[in-house]
Amino acid sequence: MSNAVRPLIVGAGPAGIRAAQALVEAGLKPIVVDEAASGGGQIYRQRLAPDKRTPRDLYGSEASKATALHETFARIRDKIEYFPQTLVWNVRGTSADVAIDGRTRRLDFSHLILATGATDRIVPFHGWTIPGVFTLGGAQIALKSQGCAIGEQVVFLGSGPLLYLVAWQYVKAGARVAAVLDTAPFSAKLNLLRGLPSQPGVVLRGMRYVAELMARGIPVHFGVEPDRIEGEARVEGIVWRERGKERRLACDAVGYGFALRSETQLADLAGCRFVFDERDRAWRPERDMAGRTSVSGVYIAGDGAGIAGADAAELAGERASLALLEDAGYAVNRERVAVLERGLAGIQRFRDILEIAFPFPDKWAASVADDVLLCRCEEISVGQARAAMREQEVRELNRLKALTRVGMGRCQGRICACAAAEILADVHGQPLEAAGRLRAQPPIKPIPLGIAADGEAA
Repeated sequence: MSNAVRPLIVGAGPAGIRAAQALVEAGLKPIVVDEAASGGGQIYRQRLAPDKRTPRDLYGSEASKATALHETFARIRDKIEYFPQTLVWNVRGTSADVAIDGRTRRLDFSHLILATGATDRIVPFHGWTIPGVFTLGGAQIALKSQGCAIGEQVVFLGSGPLLYLVAWQYVKAGARVAAVLDTAPFSAKLNLLRGLPSQPGVVLRGMRYVAELMARGIPVHFGVEPDRIEGEARVEGIVWRERGKERRLACDAVGYGFALRSETQLADLAGCRFVFDERDRAWRPERDMAGRTSVSGVYIAGDGAGIAGADAAELAGERASLALLEDAGYAVNRERVAVLERGLAGIQRFRDILEIAFPFPDKWAASVADDVLLCRCEEISVGQARAAMREQEVRELNRLKALTRVGMGRCQGRICACAAAEILADVHGQPLEAAGRLRAQPPIKPIPLGIAADGEAA
């Protein structure tokens, strides 16, 4: 490998693996760093230990895609520098600080591909911090990695395709699902019919999930307004409003989330310029169709660049690597580039339809009670945040952070910032974009205070 071209890929999900594959095929030896113990990302997460479950059991109709991705990664493992269970906690110029095996090291690179993925978008309401409440992604991790359910009688709540996927996966695994509560009205789902011509497989698969849930007698409610989760030491039930009436259901666990939010901290630390994405209701790194950001030599692919799903992540990972190769002076296949970009454009159009079919509950910010906990790390309530916004004319997230400590805790705002921005916009009647975004600070995730510094570049 040329000493001048030393690519670093952060993330070994669909985008990161396809990016690594393209670079290996060009004769390079990229560095791949991933927090998980094995490749696949959240969507194709592998088991922590072997068990009797087949790929079909784990991934359903996506089993062939998962298997192909895992096999690709296994095939190129000896052609890359691979650092599993490793956190990239800072980016400085052309080096990254990583935490691995109780030590911190510096990895130098010539080019950087960020394939950092996404996490659940959370909006707080009464009881969301009670033990037994999980994000949809957390519930999925428990099932895939550890082969266990989050409870014996589980309610799934929220909006977005992941809501039905996780509920269906739990049912197929033999878990008892008490109900699925969708905050979007049923009428919104009719928009999915517009996606049939371009993505028939995706639309029909989603319809099948709902049909199978209902066929098994699992109640599916639309247009719900979450009120509270009941319980103290453990979840005991959930209360919601539906067509003006209060309803309650006993359960011992709740999985919930309202679509996804991109993980963008490393792009911020790398100096990338951001733009506001109205569809995703969030700021994301600015990038072109190839994945090039505003910083030369830095590329971004997958859900970390904007929510688009696993299929788009595979295409975007390969496209980002081809852009890297082209910028480094390598010849690339222009026909392949055209195929990738057409595929990405088609998926983006479908994503616009999905957002209409699974809308964000925009009444939440105005209706959430003052005594609901907003920032669990710093124990700041919605009322405390609203008071600062009104009494001190706070209109921007970083100012809110300075005055109230919202977003200053262990999660660095990864959980509370989306909700805080929605409340800011509601309080002042301003566009969501005007709330801004929290500036990333290293370390982007907690690292042990006693971690030892290697002091040497790798």
